[in-house]
Amino acid sequence: QVQLVESGGGLVQPGGSLRLSCAASGFTFGSYAMRWFRQASGKERELVAVISSGGITSYADSVKGRFTISRDNAKNTVYLQMNSLKPEDTAVYYCNVVRSQNYWGQGTQVTVSS
Repeated sequence: QVQLVESGGGLVQPGGSLRLSCAASGFTFGSYAMRWFRQASGKERELVAVISSGGITSYADSVKGRFTISRDNAKNTVYLQMNSLKPEDTAVYYCNVVRSQNYWGQGTQVTVSS
């Protein structure tokens, strides 16, 4: 069965950095696009970044130039490097893959606060 396990969240000061990881299993990882979403308290879940099976990336305007999505197909892992973090980046971050249906991880909390 498909499993996605996020890690790397935490508390960081504004301007700081974090790297999130999502370990995937149960499917042919290298054949699928992977996505990072986030959901702030009281708000809808929003798409943050996408990486195709071929490594093509795209980003939400709000994170462009600050966040970088990457993947390591040998490790079945997708990453989200987050730099210059802002308080408005505070949210639960989720890894996602669409394989006949949407699959989600459990999420990892990122809190940006001084």
